[in-house]
Amino acid sequence: MAVRYLLDTNIASYVIKGTVPHVRDHLRAVLMTEVGVSAITEAELRFGAARKPQAARLHRAVEEFLLRVEILPWDSDSARHYASLRSTLEDSGLPMGNLDLMIAAQALSSSVVLITHDKAFHRVKHLKIADWTKPA
Repeated sequence: MAVRYLLDTNIASYVIKGTVPHVRDHLRAVLMTEVGVSAITEAELRFGAARKPQAARLHRAVEEFLLRVEILPWDSDSARHYASLRSTLEDSGLPMGNLDLMIAAQALSSSVVLITHDKAFHRVKHLKIADWTKPA
């Protein structure tokens, strides 16, 4: 089965840390084969762990999480969406951080629902968004 839900970094972090119960409730309601993260999110999670070299439990949790979700590579189609999206947002005076833009572009190019708690993504037209921090 193909990935239907792309977890943004904040949601992936909530899953790893177990800090937001509703996120896990939503996750239990879908097949894990339908859940993925961008290679960009993988990089951000690994960076977060690398900043805490003594946190062995965090490192294990990140690795275990990444084993359970599909990691979508950032590809040329994502790059095309990124260029158009960044141009549109900057021209409208509503720029976003580049990593968030890359994740949004990948969600658009993959036709998946971006699962995020970050309000900045609402600036992106046609992006399907869900916030799993809220009850189902």
